Amino acid sequence: MEVLLITGSTIDEGRLAKGGDKFTDDYTMECASCWLSPVDFVSLCSPEKVKVTSRNGKHSVVVYTKCTDSVCPGHVFMPRAIWSNVIIDPDTLSTGSPLYKGAPVQVEPTEEEVLSAEDVVLKVYVGGQ
Repeated sequence: MEVLLITGSTIDEGRLAKGGDKFTDDYTMECASCWLSPVDFVSLCSPEKVKVTSRNGKHSVVVYTKCTDSVCPGHVFMPRAIWSNVIIDPDTLSTGSPLYKGAPVQVEPTEEEVLSAEDVVLKVYVGGQ
């Protein structure tokens, strides 16, 4: 399913990141997540996890799902953290800032493992993806 990705901070993401807890299970559960509207969640067969893939298919990340009315159908929200950052297109379109809001991505159910922040960095930036 193609949707528009919106990223941003959450209260718990900020609390955990500023507290130096980026390598904890709490941080992973908060930030390795994709918030879906109830309509989109059901259309994907209510998955526990999804794979979110960048528009060009170059990068993908597996995250937990959260079904919530705070997201409109056709959009997903991911806390701004390593999981969302690796799928955001780094092209700034001469603005100096990547497209953190409204980037087209593919979302599909998966049984793959959700990686820790450290493992995402190692996979994407050290081992390649």
